[in-house]
Amino acid sequence: MDKELLRIVIIATGFVVIIGMILWSYIKNRNAMEDEDSIESEKVIGSSGAISDALKLHTEHDDFDIVPVGSAKRTLDSDDNESDWDTEFDGDDEMESDTRNVLPEILQFGVVASDDEGFNGVELVLVFESVGLEYGDMKVYERINKQGDVDFGVACMVEPGTFPDGEYLASFNCPGIVFYLQHQDLEDAQNVFDDFVDTIKTVAKELDGVIWDHQRQPLTDETIQAIRRSL
Repeated sequence: MDKELLRIVIIATGFVVIIGMILWSYIKNRNAMEDEDSIESEKVIGSSGAISDALKLHTEHDDFDIVPVGSAKRTLDSDDNESDWDTEFDGDDEMESDTRNVLPEILQFGVVASDDEGFNGVELVLVFESVGLEYGDMKVYERINKQGDVDFGVACMVEPGTFPDGEYLASFNCPGIVFYLQHQDLEDAQNVFDDFVDTIKTVAKELDGVIWDHQRQPLTDETIQAIRRSL
């Protein structure tokens, strides 16, 4: 075949191929556009008409409402305003304090020795006698009032809680002592409680001990006043 004719055939073939590719691309793009139009004409998933009634969530009869985080305050009745809410929670500390100071039937304060050896028996007796406590039939020390009744007592922290007498005192040691007060049986509980606290403070000072309240926490003036108001 003549070289010139061969070159013309090759060029013509290439031209036909290019034209075919252009037509194929055109047809493909047209079909894609038609598909897009078809999708847009259909109902969008998520619209009420595209979801079966069987798949819908019916929340009108739910027992609980879902509230966004941080908006719980808004679930109050319409009669409650924000200031009422704040006032209610401003009293949390007071409520906690009242709960903390609910008194048991027998109020107990402890005096714990700072020294690992504890309190010696002889030292205890001397201090007890200096504050007017008397050794009773139960082998504990007691505050006896003018009517001859017991206002409060003090026992050893270690069972059985009694103190020895006589020759055994020198060898006796205990890690701490417990003052106990049965306030419900007292006619003038506040005055007895004042004497109770004063006696404990004096004993603790003389023995270099640490005072615990009825919840085994260091005794504070706030706790003393709160208890006194509760009597």
